Amino acid sequence: MFNNILRILAYFFIVLTLNFNLPPSAVSQDKDDLSISSKTENLKLKQGVMCEEIKDRAPYNPGVAFSSSLGRVICFTEFELLLEKTVIYHKYYFRDKLSAKKKLTLNPPSWASYSSIQLRETDKGPWRVEVVDAEDNILYILRFSVTD
Repeated sequence: MFNNILRILAYFFIVLTLNFNLPPSAVSQDKDDLSISSKTENLKLKQGVMCEEIKDRAPYNPGVAFSSSLGRVICFTEFELLLEKTVIYHKYYFRDKLSAKKKLTLNPPSWASYSSIQLRETDKGPWRVEVVDAEDNILYILRFSVTD
């Protein structure tokens, strides 16, 4: 029992560490080249979080672990001021397999958007959301877990 608790705590520490160490800027998918993509240089992520709800157009109860009993989890992204209509995607991966791809259109001057997925009992485990532009350049990665 105690070993299970330690294992869970260690997992959440790793997830938190990875989330806070990823830069919110747009980077190319080539891991050796961390320069900003020319296609997305004007698209700057201000905030990206996983949360339980959206209240007053803001994320409510953000976290990295969510109970499957919640029924859904939300990915909230907010960008710095946009000058033109922009398409992004939230790509949800469960155990490194693409589970859902949500197309979002950002209209100036409004630059926050969110998507959600339904949670089932079978969705317990590690998840990630890749926030990507229309050319599939990764802008940001959010990691979270679904638990009991």
